[in-house]
Amino acid sequence: MGSGKSTLGKILAREKNMNFIDFDEYLEEKEGKRIADLFKERGEIYFRKQEAYYLQELLDGFDNTIISLGGGTPCYGDAMQRIKAAEGTSVYINVKVEELTNRLWSQRDHRPVLKHQDTPEKLEEFVRKHLFERSFYYNQAAIKIRVEGHTIAQLISELDEKLF
Repeated sequence: MGSGKSTLGKILAREKNMNFIDFDEYLEEKEGKRIADLFKERGEIYFRKQEAYYLQELLDGFDNTIISLGGGTPCYGDAMQRIKAAEGTSVYINVKVEELTNRLWSQRDHRPVLKHQDTPEKLEEFVRKHLFERSFYYNQAAIKIRVEGHTIAQLISELDEKLF
């Protein structure tokens, strides 16, 4: 969450003449509701079940496509195994906790899992905890990119070099 997956994915897809799918937007379109509303009305368990279903739909049906997954997507059920088994390459965009906290602070109202983080310190603690819990899954990605100190152009160049 907040690592720049969608930003980098859109740019790389455009440069490589590929399709781009933001998984959160895809899921919202399929469900006819915003993710925040799904969490509020149906709960996280419902959301994660639907997320797993739509993930498989994407893994089965889209070639020549860059897919930006949600931050929690690979961490539930057998999602990471399915991602690794699919044709294609998984990428972990690694951003330092402090930078993620700064990016996410202004986005709290639009991200259901961040709504209750009412101080920068609480948000940073939340980010640290989630990165720690999710690092097992994230580090299984075939490619790992460290954002630290790099421009978008440098990151695109690195992704291009490692992926193509």
